[in-house]
Amino acid sequence: MDSPLPIGAGSGGFKALKLLTVKPTDPFPEGVTGVQHGVLENGLHYYVRRNPKPRLRAALALGVRVGSVLEEEEERGVAHILEHLAFSATKQYTNHDIVRFLESVGAEFGACQNASTSPDETIYDLFVPIDKPELLSQAISILAEFSTEIRASEEDLEKERGAVLEELRIGRNALGRMQEAHWLLMMKGSQYADRQPIGLESVVRNVSAKTVQEFYQRWCRLNHMAIVAVGDFPDTNAVVNLIKTHFGHKRSPVTEGPPREIPLLPVPPHEEPRFSCFAEAEAGGSAVTISCKIPASDVSTIADYWYMLAEGMFHNALTQRFFKISRNQDPPFFSCSSISESFVRPVKAYIMSANCKEKGTLQALESMLVEVARIRLHGFSEREIALERAYLMADIESAYLEKDQMPSTNLRDEYLQTVEPRARVTQEDLKAVLYKVEALESRRDIPPWDEELIPDDIVEKIPAAGSIVTSTEFPEFSATELILSNGMRVCYKCTDFLDDQVLIHGYTYGGLSEVLERDFLSCSMGSLIAGEIGVFGHKPSTLTDMLAGKRAEVGTKVGAYKRTFFGDCSPSDLEIALQLLYQLFVTTVQPGEEEVKLVMQMTREEIKAQERDPFTAYANRVRELNYGNSYYFKPVTARDLNKVNPKKACEYFDNSFRDPSSFTVAIVGNIEPAKAVPLILRFLGGIPKPEKPIMEFQRDELKALPFTFPDGVIREEVRRHMVEAQCSVQMTFPVEFKGPRVMVEVHFTGFICKLLETKIMQVLRFKHGQVYSVSVSAFLGGSRPSRTGNVRGDVAINFSCDPDSAWKLVDLALDEVSRLQEEGPTQEDVATVLELEQRTYENGQQENGYWLDRLLRAYQSRVYTGDLQASFQAQEEWRSSVRSTLTPDTMKDALCRILPVPCRSHHTAVALMPKADRMTQLRELFSRPEKRLKMESKMLLATAGVLVLAAVVWRYSQRSS
Repeated sequence: MDSPLPIGAGSGGFKALKLLTVKPTDPFPEGVTGVQHGVLENGLHYYVRRNPKPRLRAALALGVRVGSVLEEEEERGVAHILEHLAFSATKQYTNHDIVRFLESVGAEFGACQNASTSPDETIYDLFVPIDKPELLSQAISILAEFSTEIRASEEDLEKERGAVLEELRIGRNALGRMQEAHWLLMMKGSQYADRQPIGLESVVRNVSAKTVQEFYQRWCRLNHMAIVAVGDFPDTNAVVNLIKTHFGHKRSPVTEGPPREIPLLPVPPHEEPRFSCFAEAEAGGSAVTISCKIPASDVSTIADYWYMLAEGMFHNALTQRFFKISRNQDPPFFSCSSISESFVRPVKAYIMSANCKEKGTLQALESMLVEVARIRLHGFSEREIALERAYLMADIESAYLEKDQMPSTNLRDEYLQTVEPRARVTQEDLKAVLYKVEALESRRDIPPWDEELIPDDIVEKIPAAGSIVTSTEFPEFSATELILSNGMRVCYKCTDFLDDQVLIHGYTYGGLSEVLERDFLSCSMGSLIAGEIGVFGHKPSTLTDMLAGKRAEVGTKVGAYKRTFFGDCSPSDLEIALQLLYQLFVTTVQPGEEEVKLVMQMTREEIKAQERDPFTAYANRVRELNYGNSYYFKPVTARDLNKVNPKKACEYFDNSFRDPSSFTVAIVGNIEPAKAVPLILRFLGGIPKPEKPIMEFQRDELKALPFTFPDGVIREEVRRHMVEAQCSVQMTFPVEFKGPRVMVEVHFTGFICKLLETKIMQVLRFKHGQVYSVSVSAFLGGSRPSRTGNVRGDVAINFSCDPDSAWKLVDLALDEVSRLQEEGPTQEDVATVLELEQRTYENGQQENGYWLDRLLRAYQSRVYTGDLQASFQAQEEWRSSVRSTLTPDTMKDALCRILPVPCRSHHTAVALMPKADRMTQLRELFSRPEKRLKMESKMLLATAGVLVLAAVVWRYSQRSS
């Protein structure tokens, strides 16, 4: 066991790193490498690290080793409630002042500016700008407030109950119920089983402030906490001093008796397997989960690390086998994966999950178990191990090369179960499959894995290179444009943001809007069908093996007005990515019977799942209402699949990526032009240009999508049977931009959306406590991308809520929009949205994706006629002109100019509501006086009718006798 292990040895080896020879028993270095670490007198740990990406930003976190597992029965949900209260009120900040401060400095409240509660811990996250010294100090002071000063008065608690209840309601969808069933099965016999963080609805509704405060004081002590600060700090010692300033004087609350230590609560093992059959009416299909629970362990020696790597290789190799099985004729499942996951502090689990056809769970289960038994009997092949080693080494090398460029936020930071829409399988059925496979394994009646032949090269015959017709430099934004001999335009920009990233995006005009209605269904499925067969000259399962050890991904999309391809690769694998693009243009996809059968089967199961899903019905109705009952926006039904012509679908896809002459390609990343340009000429310039243009369209002549926003006001409820009541609401306003100021109006719309989102959130959540979150977004993609036409679209407000509150909240949101149109925002509101936009802009300038998007938008701009520099400059001018003129008055004018005035006069509002059963409807009918009166009248009339009928029958019987 003590023989040296060469980390990095194996087929191929590293491309840029040297091997390191170590002994398995060697321990890892003590302490935390590369981090300034210490402990304050009050017990708080701190970790500070300098990281230059992104510039002038810091990612902060307060970790509290207290979670829901420590709750008593009457406290179930209190740990999560405390997380909410932290942002609502502390000793120094009240009425969501913390949220307002974060937004005022450009740090949005949401994905990053939030917190999470798990069974074992609570984490508070902040991501803030630090270009002003006081910002970092105030952000650390906020985390210090969270440590000991969270306020939990009855008033504070009442304000947050609604938001917590809505979060609980959101989680009680089909996926949430299935996850809960799996959790209960995994954690059975431990306190973890009944301590999910969201808690009990009865506790959330009724828990007292005294109970919340007692939990906080009992467990949330400074010796159970650590603060982490990672950012572009000029001096980490100064950050440590700030931590000492804000945390040093804090003291844990005094409690009766000695302070409690965090207990390690066990999750007991069990000898016999556990089984569960879960019928879920709204499930997105049938599924099988196999879980194996094992004790969690620390990685403290090289041998531990080696085992962790081997564990990852095992799961990846098994998942790859499952993928190949899923693409066989009549597969037992459509997808299947194997992972290792840490559930709670004492245990982790190996989990295999498969999605399969309805009534197919037993077949899927047997296939999964047989594959595990096959590995126990025969192991993995040498080739499989070599492939996984190559993948692992590529990932390690990429991580090492970008170790100094990782975003600060990244650095901060045995069971069987089946699920079916309807009960079709019993626990005895599951046991029978398990015992069957055990018998096969004991008799060694499972053959070794059958390897398929894998070609050596992606491109069988290397093409002759094309040539450069023209080359243009753009020093203003450090880009170079090439026009190739086959007509393709390529623009590349060299950056140093990430050492191991190159992004590629190509597009041409003309998409599904040009297709005749009778061909639309087949053509719209071209990408799906062709993708399953293989659009790069090889089957997907084969291509996966061919790309082992290489970081190169390429995909395609056919939209309404454009056909696009996109890629992400390592600079060392740029040739591979370009070879895939070459193959995309020269491959002719032949729809085989089995491949088409598989695609149709998968699509049918997906459609069935959507038909069970209430949210799909809701989304379909919103789309139909706002864009018209057009063939383009209609959902595909199972009956529609019978009309699909696979040959036409593949022909359309082939033609979509056949003619290179109309494509524009942007490439951004760590590019060395001396190496990259010859590859571009070889594999992009080498794409043959057809004798006649194929699918050549002019952007100003594209066929517009047939959509029309309805007149007036429409309010609708989409009612569906639900296992548990859910409600989602979308309010939509039409927008249309005309004339030469179209792009200025587009920029104004972005600011308006952010203003509305911030203000409506303040009303619906912070004032009324009725929602968890609000989103406001603009959709402008429905208009054809001409240089002169008007731009039509909509602005949509989305939130989820209690079904009984939906229309009240719609009216409150409309009131706020109306108020802003009449009174305008405050200067503080304007400053906030300007700061949010500026910080997003600054962060984007340090990302390859941002610059790729800038290049594409410059080419697709309304002002672009061949001068990329002018188009680029126009983008900056539009943004700057809007920012420089943004005041309360100009925002008020924009709200009235862009949205309908008054907003109540022209909009749609659609709410997804639970459909009550008939007994509930009767109870509701009799509970409302006005309806009860009408019902009583109808019942009297009905009774009278019955009496008349009885009298007639009696008279007739008398005559007959």
